[in-house]
Amino acid sequence: MANQSNSFFVFLAAVLLLLSCKQEAEKKTETDLPEAPEQFAVEGSYVSDGYDDRADRSDWVAVEVTKTENGHLNISVRSRADLKKPTCTFDGEAYRVDETTFETLIDGKSILIQFSDMGLSISAKNKTEEGILYFYCSGGASLAGTYKKINGELDKVQLDKTQFSKVLNLQDVGFNVSSIPKDKSNQLTVFTFGLPNEYRESFDIGTNLITQAEVEDLNADGSPELVVFAENQSEPKKMTVYAFSVNNKKSMSQVFFQPIEDNKEINEGYNGNDEFALVENYLVQRFPIYENGNKTNKLRQIQYQLVDGEASRRFEVVKQSEFDLK
Repeated sequence: MANQSNSFFVFLAAVLLLLSCKQEAEKKTETDLPEAPEQFAVEGSYVSDGYDDRADRSDWVAVEVTKTENGHLNISVRSRADLKKPTCTFDGEAYRVDETTFETLIDGKSILIQFSDMGLSISAKNKTEEGILYFYCSGGASLAGTYKKINGELDKVQLDKTQFSKVLNLQDVGFNVSSIPKDKSNQLTVFTFGLPNEYRESFDIGTNLITQAEVEDLNADGSPELVVFAENQSEPKKMTVYAFSVNNKKSMSQVFFQPIEDNKEINEGYNGNDEFALVENYLVQRFPIYENGNKTNKLRQIQYQLVDGEASRRFEVVKQSEFDLK
């Protein structure tokens, strides 16, 4: 019995650690370095050469850089979209290498974002891997190149309105996840590549914004699952899960996830501010517990397992725990 108890707490510690700092599996931990000097303030908007001639119908690409809560950088690449389909679309998170250089990984390949007082450049660390930077662009274009920093706002009228874009793959199956505003709402689009029966569907997700997407073989059947996380835009912040399961590497179908508000067995004291992550073969959710409208020092953690249902696969609660954070 003691060994089982010890094993549980070891597993719990691992889950909490992963939930606190888990990013995409292919990313690496940020180096502990001082903040960049002021002359290299990196947040802002950067544009390709065509931006100055946009009134003459020139194509252009923009890189928007913002800081995350943990000091990393969100790198969002969008291009002109008012005249034709967007040239380049990419979202990623970059980690500090030194005072002027950040790094992100794409399919295990190291991509460098190097800043100067004039702008930034994007390149593959290994020059033989530059080809990966063409994957996120069309018409022979590439993310690689130099971009100058501008003052003020980008030309949003011409800019691609895609809110989220990510390409993932696992077990020879690829997934493209994106969201755009449409008809005063947001639309999530998911499509696969590499399956004999490709999946392509769009969903109205209201005012929710997609924050992350991950893939994992959650039921260990040799075919991957795609899990997309979204957050509402009101207070308190609450997360929503959209999930999909590949069937024997032939097709894909949606997975049912019961919103926590509808599950009386686990939602007592729930008032948003929750987090989700894929941990090993489980979907794990945690949230602070509220009493009489006030946040306590207690945390509830829910562990979900993917199971086969009568009509479709679904997430089933297999464990819940509460912890005192004092």
